[in-house]
Amino acid sequence: MTLLLLAGTGEAKAIATQLHEEGIAATASLAGASRAPAPLGIPTRTGGFGGESAFRTYLTEHAITAVLDATHPFADSISQRTARVCADLGIPYCQVLRPPWTPGPGDNWIPIDREEDAAAHIAPGSTVFLATGRQTLHRFANLSACTVISRQINIPDTPFPFPNGRFLPGNPPFSERHEYDLFKSLGVDWLIAKNAGGPTPRTKLDAARRLGLRVALINRPPQPDALHVETVEDALAWVRAL
Repeated sequence: MTLLLLAGTGEAKAIATQLHEEGIAATASLAGASRAPAPLGIPTRTGGFGGESAFRTYLTEHAITAVLDATHPFADSISQRTARVCADLGIPYCQVLRPPWTPGPGDNWIPIDREEDAAAHIAPGSTVFLATGRQTLHRFANLSACTVISRQINIPDTPFPFPNGRFLPGNPPFSERHEYDLFKSLGVDWLIAKNAGGPTPRTKLDAARRLGLRVALINRPPQPDALHVETVEDALAWVRAL
């Protein structure tokens, strides 16, 4: 067996570590969102595959016999493509899909389907903290009447794409205390985040609850109609059973 692990999450890192310890032949693939990704402990390729046709060629030429998709829940184009190609080629596919967050007592969340929808709920003049990454930043241009702070792992070389905004460097994970102090010092009124799920990214939501902040939480995009598991342990069990 030769496994392809689509990585980029904490779950992928834990899976890669265990694959290495068990001597299971695997290659990890990172999309290249971070300029200096942490080593995974197994052979790793960085960068996209160059489209669906090139991805098919890669799977065939490298004799990939199974694909474990541990990408981010919002990497939907990657997951949809991978599931489709694996089905066509008869290659076993499994997606590691952590459960989404659900609100609890004290949470003040507004679910939205698109980034552009946040502006309908946020009053002009508000201070808005974006914890949504850089790829969809342009979709918040209708918040130009607000003060917008966008946290990025890697600060772009280009200016902020619309008025009254600025970048803030930050490299996760962040503790709840860190997020609480940060939001308070910045005078944040609204937090915008993706419903990524998982315990570590949730600290920003816990801090927002303590501060009484409103949260616009972006719903997940549709996921592949394919086998999925929720935990690292179940993902490894699937690999071992192949």
